[in-house]
Formats: sequence, C-alpha cells, structure tokens
Amino acid sequence: MENQTEEIYSVWALPPEDVRARIKRVMSALRSEFGGPEFEPHITVVGAIRLSPDNAIRMLRSASAALSSYTARVTSVSRGSFFYQCVYLLIEPTPEVVETSAHCCNGFGYRSSTGYMPHLSLLYQDLTDEEKEKARSRVEELDKEICELRFKISELALYKTDTEDKSLKSWEKVEVCHLEIKREV
Repeated sequence: MENQTEEIYSVWALPPEDVRARIKRVMSALRSEFGGPEFEPHITVVGAIRLSPDNAIRMLRSASAALSSYTARVTSVSRGSFFYQCVYLLIEPTPEVVETSAHCCNGFGYRSSTGYMPHLSLLYQDLTDEEKEKARSRVEELDKEICELRFKISELALYKTDTEDKSLKSWEKVEVCHLEIKREV
C-alpha cells in the first residue's frame, strides 16, 4: 500500500513474562506513590523514528532475523533528567546488548544524538531531584534483589510511540519478533 501515513515507532526488547510481572509490581507501586502513565516493561533498542507502518514492520522482521536471544543484566537503579528517563534500571552494556541495538539502529537508519545507554524504565514522570531520589530508593525497598536481576531477551517488539503523548494512551504494540534461541555452550 503506497502513501501510508508515517507514524513514530520504537523497537523494544521485551523481558520474559515472569520478569515482566515482577517489574510491573514495582512500576505499579511507584505510580501509586508518584503518579505517571502505565507502560510495558521494556529496554529501548531503537529510539523514536518516523516511518510508514509497512516499512517499520519490514525493518523489524529483517533486523530480528539476524539476531539471537541474549542475556540482560541489571546493574543498578538510577534516575535521569527528563520525563522518559525518570527512574530506571541500568542494564549492563555487554557486547550483545550494545550490538543488538547497533544492528537494529542500522537496519532502521536510526542515528542517535547521544550514546546508547541500555535501561529499563520503571517510571515516566516529571519529578524534582528530591522526589526522583525518593522514588529510586523506593525501588530498592520494593524489590531488594532487583539489582541482581538477569533475564533472557528473546523478543523484539515494534511499538507505536508518539513521544508527544505523555499519557501514552496512543502507544500500541504493532509487531513482535522472536529471536533465535542461542544454545548455551
């Protein structure tokens, strides 16, 4: 179909179901205390890029076909300086994590103005530094072992993510690709 309206998409690495459930409990507790919209636990692989739906799906399938599942390791709970990086889990930038993002960014023609910082956001919100620090330390109280979390990434998803919509009501999952399971040696 020609002349499709372009939308803003992102590519997310999705944690497995059990890890998603664990992280969602923490996210829910943070939202009840600090507000903010609900969203799926994910590690952004490709940031917001404007594409037609057909191109976005084709690019995701093509990029995913060349990738294998990999392990993500949480190293710390951190806080950032803007709405979409309010409080998050920092993910160790192992070669697999970094190369997966580089491969996908390349396939999508995405150029980031900043270096890749793999992370899994827990809260989107505009808070003062004091509130962010309170929310950050709250995460460690809610899940004492969260910084030891390791999990397999075997799904990449294409999400429609209009970053102007801070309610996230328009955000939706478009496509999921399963990565080939890599045999542990």
